[in-house]
Amino acid sequence: MTRVAREPMALGDEAARRLATTTKTAPEMAAITPRWLVRLLGWVPVEAGVYRVNKVVHPESVHIQCDHFDESPVPETFVDNESEPEEFRLTAVHTILDVHTRISDLYSSPHDQIAQQLRLTIESIKERQEGELINSPHFGLIAKTAKDQRIPTIAGPPTPDDLDNLIAKCWKEPGFFLTHPRGIAAFGRECTRRGVPPPTVSMFGSQFLTWRGLPLIPSDKVPVTNGKTDFLLIRTGEARQGVVGLYQQGLAGERSPGLSVKFMGIDRSAIASYLVSLYSSLAILTPDATALLEGAQIDKFHDYAPRYHG
Repeated sequence: MTRVAREPMALGDEAARRLATTTKTAPEMAAITPRWLVRLLGWVPVEAGVYRVNKVVHPESVHIQCDHFDESPVPETFVDNESEPEEFRLTAVHTILDVHTRISDLYSSPHDQIAQQLRLTIESIKERQEGELINSPHFGLIAKTAKDQRIPTIAGPPTPDDLDNLIAKCWKEPGFFLTHPRGIAAFGRECTRRGVPPPTVSMFGSQFLTWRGLPLIPSDKVPVTNGKTDFLLIRTGEARQGVVGLYQQGLAGERSPGLSVKFMGIDRSAIASYLVSLYSSLAILTPDATALLEGAQIDKFHDYAPRYHG
């Protein structure tokens, strides 16, 4: 009599998984960066969306005289200001987030759908904000750096000499260099080739290369064109007559400085809408608050386009 072998009976993985609870993360978005520039700027609240920068004209005409231990008259003087000072107006970055109420009602466990949609939208807006602070033709760091504070790069990678020249241009309490991450990598390679590897410093729980004690801050919003990028040296803060970020305070629905979220209602198609707005700008208080190294060669073979697209 022939006996048929029976396969062992057991619960399979797929059937078991249908009864199990899966651990889920919140949505991860690779486009989110640390946005170091935004953290390092001194931020100033403004009223009515306008920031006026009053500057002294003809500072050389201010007369100062040392005491000569005689009865010579003391010179009289005054400090004159510009009659038409420059004003900076806040710019707005807007978007409208739409979420169907069915989605938020049925699928908000364990992660609230509206909260996650708002979080990712706000992150995207803040990424755009940093791009504007660097690249805006109206107030961005690159466009607004004074002509006599710009240094064209001699063909080749960024060198210690180049960064020393930036320090010579922006020598009054400079705060940090700013460039594309590939610019920092190219500078590090050149320093190593010359036998002067740059030290590092810890900030915000991360390590940064430094030169002359000044950290090199990376931002992927700094443009890269034909394998070349720029290096900025920046002094920050009102007290130092440097670069300041500007934001509107006291917004309705404020989530963070200059950023607000407003519920716009639910339409007849059951779509809930939220207006997300960010108001900010940037002001360079004196021309020597920034210096720019233009067109440093960082890669001879590839053109890595910037993530910022204006």
